[in-house]
Amino acid sequence: MTQRQEFRVLRAYSDFELREYLPCVIAEVKVSGQYSTSSSSAFSTLFTYISKGNKSSQKIAMTAPVITAQKADQSESAEWHVSFVMPSGSTYGQMPHPNDSQVTLRELDTETCVAKSFRGRATDELSRRITEELRASASKVNIALSDETRICRFDPPFKPGFLQYNEIVIPIHLGE
Repeated sequence: MTQRQEFRVLRAYSDFELREYLPCVIAEVKVSGQYSTSSSSAFSTLFTYISKGNKSSQKIAMTAPVITAQKADQSESAEWHVSFVMPSGSTYGQMPHPNDSQVTLRELDTETCVAKSFRGRATDELSRRITEELRASASKVNIALSDETRICRFDPPFKPGFLQYNEIVIPIHLGE
């Protein structure tokens, strides 16, 4: 089974979870354009990186989810950050440098987020609807959220859409 990004559930609500994500390293590509086209073009760049497309010609295990993140509710030609989470226990210093300058490695600290899962192909329309539901549910229990939304896809695109498992993950807003 594909390794997944590590987290622990802090509290389960009726339609979402409050989670603490453990520190990790991500490989990320920033792209502009519509969600559907930008996520697939960035995916191939990231896949090349983990498939020996790095200075050490090292193969890196594929993990889940593939994360497509966006700050605020931007226009159709928005900026997206598509990332792969590196295998558990990876540190920034251990990771081979990418051959492609579009790929950036970043270390993420422990982070508290809300998450809501859903089935189906993670289209722009469905992802927006789930995001709105999650933001409304979190607001009802007084959880302040950041302006970032992460669409997390766990299945390969060739898996039938109705069987695909996805999550919307939104970091909580940290007060000043």
